[in-house]
Amino acid sequence: MRVLIVEDEPYLAEAIRDGLRLEAIASDIAGDGDTALEMLSIHTYDVAVLDRDIPGPSGDEIAASIVGSGSGMPILMLTAADRIDDLASGFGLGADDYLTKPFDLQELVLRLRALYRRRAHSRPPVRELAGLRVDPFRREVYRDGRYVALTRKQFAVLEVLVGAEGGVVSAEELLERAWDENADPFTNAVRITVSALRKRLGEPWLIATVQGVGYRIDTAPAGAADGADRG
Repeated sequence: MRVLIVEDEPYLAEAIRDGLRLEAIASDIAGDGDTALEMLSIHTYDVAVLDRDIPGPSGDEIAASIVGSGSGMPILMLTAADRIDDLASGFGLGADDYLTKPFDLQELVLRLRALYRRRAHSRPPVRELAGLRVDPFRREVYRDGRYVALTRKQFAVLEVLVGAEGGVVSAEELLERAWDENADPFTNAVRITVSALRKRLGEPWLIATVQGVGYRIDTAPAGAADGADRG
């Protein structure tokens, strides 16, 4: 999951981002409305966390822009106000959920995951592919009935690969979906993480490297290489 945090209080925004990273939720920060609109035009996000009172275009205007884009991206609004009329106006703008400051980080995590699952209602909450069973909510992975312990980053990468259902995912896309905008595009973090993940899942190797293109889940790991390198 990748989240955009639109919050003009730097310490709060960074605390939210750091806390979400510990939960394997990649997140970027926009400190004002103009930056938020620019980032939304460049990157794909699963959920937007909006402070209503920000410099430039307000959180309300950002929400209207998201709704108008037709992306279906869920919106969670943050506010210091808790009056009923404030809540009503926020929901009227298209917000899917609301959280008043101060709030507990774990509650934010639970709400974000709920919004993410709700958005993906057309897909089963538990994904199964090539003997893998990936449960995003419980953050559990099984291979042929055997539990596989993964790090948060390994799980995030596997979630993207399984979601592609055997299709090839580029290293750039993995970096964007499982890390965040501060990740070095020239880093070898993707290669190292995929290599470690491949070993955790065990033989026969499930993650195939398509040379010069990216990675995919091999839906027939015991079969022919089909031009992919599993090493």
